[in-house]
Amino acid sequence: MYALVDCNNFYASCERVFKPELIGKPVVVLSNNDGCVIARSSEAKPFVPMGAVAFKYREVFAQHDIRVFSSNYALYGDMSHRVMEVLRQFSPEVEVYSIDEAFLKFTGFEQWDLQAHGLAMKQRVQQWTHIPISVGIAPTKALAKVANKIAKKFPERTQGVYAIDTEEKRIKALRWTAVEDVWGIGRKTTKKLQAIGVRTAADFVALPDAYVRKTFSVVGLRLKHELAGQSVLELEEVQTKKAIATTRSFKNELSDLEDLKERVATYAVLCAEKLRRQATAACLVHVFVHTNFFKTDQPQYAKSTVVRLPFASQSSITLTQYALKALEQIYKPGYGYKKAGVVVMGITPVSSVQLDLFVGENPKHKPLMQAIDRINARWGTQRTRLGRQDVGRVWKMRQEKRSPSYTTAWTDLLTVK
Repeated sequence: MYALVDCNNFYASCERVFKPELIGKPVVVLSNNDGCVIARSSEAKPFVPMGAVAFKYREVFAQHDIRVFSSNYALYGDMSHRVMEVLRQFSPEVEVYSIDEAFLKFTGFEQWDLQAHGLAMKQRVQQWTHIPISVGIAPTKALAKVANKIAKKFPERTQGVYAIDTEEKRIKALRWTAVEDVWGIGRKTTKKLQAIGVRTAADFVALPDAYVRKTFSVVGLRLKHELAGQSVLELEEVQTKKAIATTRSFKNELSDLEDLKERVATYAVLCAEKLRRQATAACLVHVFVHTNFFKTDQPQYAKSTVVRLPFASQSSITLTQYALKALEQIYKPGYGYKKAGVVVMGITPVSSVQLDLFVGENPKHKPLMQAIDRINARWGTQRTRLGRQDVGRVWKMRQEKRSPSYTTAWTDLLTVK
């Protein structure tokens, strides 16, 4: 049996942990630079659509007394880690699926009352982290998704936990689930299925295997088997990232090349730090810039390029050097740039990096990066910077409504009076 644990309205719930007076009130969380709505509490959903541009909804926020927060990813990431650690007490097999979701596998739990186990899980997470969760339990991962949706849809009847543990429950759940709500079925597939009269998950499962494989590939066939109660999707192990990106929109538009170089250098340094944390190196650097597409009265420009390094690297110095070369290739004067980004790709473990007889990293870079990482870990992020980064200017995203980092910064600890 599998369980899918989903944190309810996770970003909004994290804000409510430290401001309990917001429980039952509409809450929204904004993206980087307070651009658009990326999370909503249940109370805010009738008034604000996902992705709503924040400045266009200011009157709506005021009219319905909606509390607005800037995104605080340090807080959300730490609260997610705490939830996942609690879940590991209920099963040794856990797959963290996203920041607010996890699959648990119950091997050897045949004699357990999994409904009661799920309720205990929900109660402990609520007690220890104050984050509300929904739990769906079923014989397969796809059915666990369906069960979780039922638990969330009918909280009074299910107490936030629902187990599909009989054939009768499975059939009833599939008949209730619309095909567009099935995990793994996107918009294009939904249109194809609806065109042949498939409206529910039960209709999809009733299709012949040969037709599903031919029309929707082996991936669709696996999903069909999962919904039929045959487990074919196992828990996935943590994989090394295929790419690491650092991208930001600027508070003000930048037109000067030197200003853009400072930003791109900082993004390359952040990518290098992430590479070192997971003991990997990259051999490709992708850099992009673009103007503000919302200002249609201004000239528009967007360009990107990829530069191949002569050797895989995790050095901030090397990655910055090549990122700036890439920026010089795509920069055009006369434009107001609103966003830039650096993406490192071709990632391999440091232990597997291919050596070259003729070119290679400066051996002094490794101990230097280790020293920089130790200093930054002890005294704070970006305390030590490269010369290309402007040490006299602090670049900050627009986060006018960001809550304190209660659990990750000593200066933001709650004060109890």
